[in-house]
Amino acid sequence: MKLQILILTLAFSLPLAIGCAAEGVVAPQAEIGKPAPDFTLKDAEGKEHGLAEFKGKFVVLEWVNFGCPFVKKHYGSGNMQGLQAEYTGKGVIWLSICSSAPGKQGYFEGEALKKEVAEHQSHATFYLSDAEGKVGRMYGAKTTPHMYAIDPAGTLVYAGGIDDIPSADIEDLAKAKNYVRLALDAALAGQPISSATAQPYGCSVKYAEK
Repeated sequence: MKLQILILTLAFSLPLAIGCAAEGVVAPQAEIGKPAPDFTLKDAEGKEHGLAEFKGKFVVLEWVNFGCPFVKKHYGSGNMQGLQAEYTGKGVIWLSICSSAPGKQGYFEGEALKKEVAEHQSHATFYLSDAEGKVGRMYGAKTTPHMYAIDPAGTLVYAGGIDDIPSADIEDLAKAKNYVRLALDAALAGQPISSATAQPYGCSVKYAEK
């Protein structure tokens, strides 16, 4: 009787396990204090860039969707471009990543993508496309924006929201505590980061359906 139960259990569980594997579900692998997962994506010009090529430098990952009201708040005010320019000027590599799937809000390709990046006056080192959503899921990116910082050793040192006021109102920027600025300033000075994680806010990342 026990053998029959075991056989029935395996018969039902094996297809379920195979089904989950076939769906390609990727559990988040990014963890504070651990090596940031490597990846390779194409920029707006179609050239590939891997995270490993920036080892030895501070790197910021910014999940972006230009159609999202929360992203519009930071770009429409110049807040995001200001941060990009300030910290790339200090040698930080800034990678804006879009995980929007084809046909969904925020997805652009070819000349349309180049036009969007130019119109938003991005100062990111590169704008990278993650249309399959593999990198976004690997990092557990939930919102646009969702921010990450990586130190020169390749360790993830910050993950979370850009600031502490989860609104789409430009007026709130002046009174918001910018977690990315605080994390980068501390890290660049060789000091501990007081808030290594924070709740992200914004539009949900427009991943491809599984």
